[in-house]
Amino acid sequence: MRFGSAIIVLTALAASVSGAAALELKEVTYNTPGAGKVLFSHKQHLSQKTEKLGKVSCKSCHDNVKNTSNVRYSMADMEKGKSCGKCHDGNIAFSITKCTACHKVKEITYQVKQTGAVRFSHAKHLKDQQCDACHPKLFATGPNRTFTMAEMEKGKSCGACHNGAKAFALANCGGCHPTKEIVFNVKQTGPTRFSHKTHQQQYDCSACHAKLYPIGPRKSVTMAAMKKGKSCGACHNGKEAFAVASCGKCHPVKDVNFKLAGIANVKFSHNAHLAKYSCSSCHTRTFPLKTGNKPVSMAEMRKAKSCGACHDGGTAFTVRGNCDSCHVRG
Repeated sequence: MRFGSAIIVLTALAASVSGAAALELKEVTYNTPGAGKVLFSHKQHLSQKTEKLGKVSCKSCHDNVKNTSNVRYSMADMEKGKSCGKCHDGNIAFSITKCTACHKVKEITYQVKQTGAVRFSHAKHLKDQQCDACHPKLFATGPNRTFTMAEMEKGKSCGACHNGAKAFALANCGGCHPTKEIVFNVKQTGPTRFSHKTHQQQYDCSACHAKLYPIGPRKSVTMAAMKKGKSCGACHNGKEAFAVASCGKCHPVKDVNFKLAGIANVKFSHNAHLAKYSCSSCHTRTFPLKTGNKPVSMAEMRKAKSCGACHDGGTAFTVRGNCDSCHVRG
């Protein structure tokens, strides 16, 4: 009888141990509509110790072990103390209002055709506010339709906060839309650089867009059109900004070396000449704006061609004078 009793006790213990061993604890991933995946870690929870509950065990959450895989609770349920909300109330454990502790957020890139990629950073915005500042009051959790700038200016979408009071105003376009330095490859004068950065230090984007320039690619405008107030000429009129006649402000100039056979070379300095004259004094009346101009002989210069148009002894020293004034041996 004693032997039989021992067998019964051992059998009961074995069943108990095997039952515990058969209980598999695993990480659970919930696919939530509009809010991505939520990972619940049994391991992490069972390693916690709280002031009110003490060491967390299975019984802290489970009254009995049964299959609950088909049971789902809404955030509204949790806010009433159901499911995770039983402990995540801000007292026993962090509050369920701290969304990102469970729901993972990501950086979002909007492909805007006119201005290029616009990046929205959840991490940056969550530094000083919680998710409920935007969700679901302004944005549904998950995909949202695109809003126009006109709608935002009326307080929709980002415009609800980016109004110049709560956060920087929408007029500060560069706060979200990337700007870049632009290089115009002008065949006659070489690369011409337009700096958004320099202009934005003095003006808002709205000073030019879309009043003067459509947002995105546009066709080139001639200098003649600019002199009539088109394109850059709308501001670069000598009043609001330097006049378009100050060519060297935008178009790069460089010293030109003329290599001559049988005589010393000639170095032409744009900078030295621009200290006294404007570009229009020579271009395009005397010299066309292009590379590879046909060489002009001294005989032609003495007849007022090329440099001889000014170097006549009246406007500037004469080409008939001291050759060393231009031809420098080095």
